[in-house]
Amino acid sequence: MALSTSAEAPIPVGEVSRLIGGWIDRLGAVWVEGQITQLSRRPGAGVVFLTLRDPSHDISLTVTCFRAVFDQVADVVGEGARVVLHAKPEWYGPRGTLSLRAVEIRPVGVGELLARLERLKRQLAGEGLFAADRKRPLPFLPQLVGLVTGRASAAERDVRENARLRWPAVRFEVRNVPVQGASAVPQVIAAVRELDAHPEVDVIVVARGGGSVEDLLPFSDERLVRAVAQCTTPVVSAIGHEPDSPLLDLVADLRASTPTDAAKRVVPDVREELARVRLVSDRALRVMRGLLDREERGLAAALSRPAMARPELMIDGRAAEVADRLDRARRSLRHALDRADADLSHTLARVVALSPAATLRRGYAVLERADGSAVRDPAEVAEGERLRARVAAGDFTVRVSPAQ
Repeated sequence: MALSTSAEAPIPVGEVSRLIGGWIDRLGAVWVEGQITQLSRRPGAGVVFLTLRDPSHDISLTVTCFRAVFDQVADVVGEGARVVLHAKPEWYGPRGTLSLRAVEIRPVGVGELLARLERLKRQLAGEGLFAADRKRPLPFLPQLVGLVTGRASAAERDVRENARLRWPAVRFEVRNVPVQGASAVPQVIAAVRELDAHPEVDVIVVARGGGSVEDLLPFSDERLVRAVAQCTTPVVSAIGHEPDSPLLDLVADLRASTPTDAAKRVVPDVREELARVRLVSDRALRVMRGLLDREERGLAAALSRPAMARPELMIDGRAAEVADRLDRARRSLRHALDRADADLSHTLARVVALSPAATLRRGYAVLERADGSAVRDPAEVAEGERLRARVAAGDFTVRVSPAQ
């Protein structure tokens, strides 16, 4: 409704601002497209500020939204990105400024595709398909390498040629499939499952050259990601170039930046391995030489000891000790015998001195009767009785005669 005003009856600026705010409130929420020229996300703040510009009319509007709204597309939306907003116009009366309060943000074109992939990525990550503890180590030297790639593609040539340059004996089991288009996903899945079931395949490489986001889209397909997650054979993803990052890179056991890099990761370099063998051999030889030198020095030190240099010295020392002890034993025995001989001589002298024979040698005689008994009393003999007189030199017979 038009206002009735005149030069004599004007309305205040604040009233004009209030009326504009009322008209804008009646507008309701609208869908707006534009390009983000400025983006402000302050740490800890619950509101994000954007500046949305219309390049064709050189007009910009300030947009505010809650952080939770912006976080849904934060990984694929930044300054310079084109977006579609579902927002409600707001008029700030005190300053007389118009802004938009966004409740939904959608990337436009590739950005929308990336947003869908980001949502799928978060879903699969939540299921644990990208967990590090699910990754299996690659075999050191695979006997047979499964290769899923496009027919006569540069990716196949890079993988095979670089792998053979590193390890000429490497063998491949190749499955050529479409790597883009509607039939790519089911055929890649079938090839991966077939190679996974092959008893001789030790590792599977899925390779493709670079391309646009749309070209690489089959390798972010949920069905292919889940099929690779179910494989029992280690899988290497070699899709595109270094900046490309399809979801297959996250679920694979190893991500190679390029097909050439995959060849380097899958098989060892025979020259590097020979150099390592020579290095280990040289190190082992040095260790053995050091051990032998140390043992030789220890043996030389042991041999330089007197006991080893002249072992007879030990025998000579023991022989001298035995001779000394034998001499001491002989002296001790001799002394013991001499003492015993002296004691015996002394005892013999005492016996001789006390024996009757010694008494007889001093001139005494022993008279014995016929029965051999000694005469001790003159009353024991009769006159005329014959007695035997024993002297030192012998004996003789005497006759008893009366005393005169």
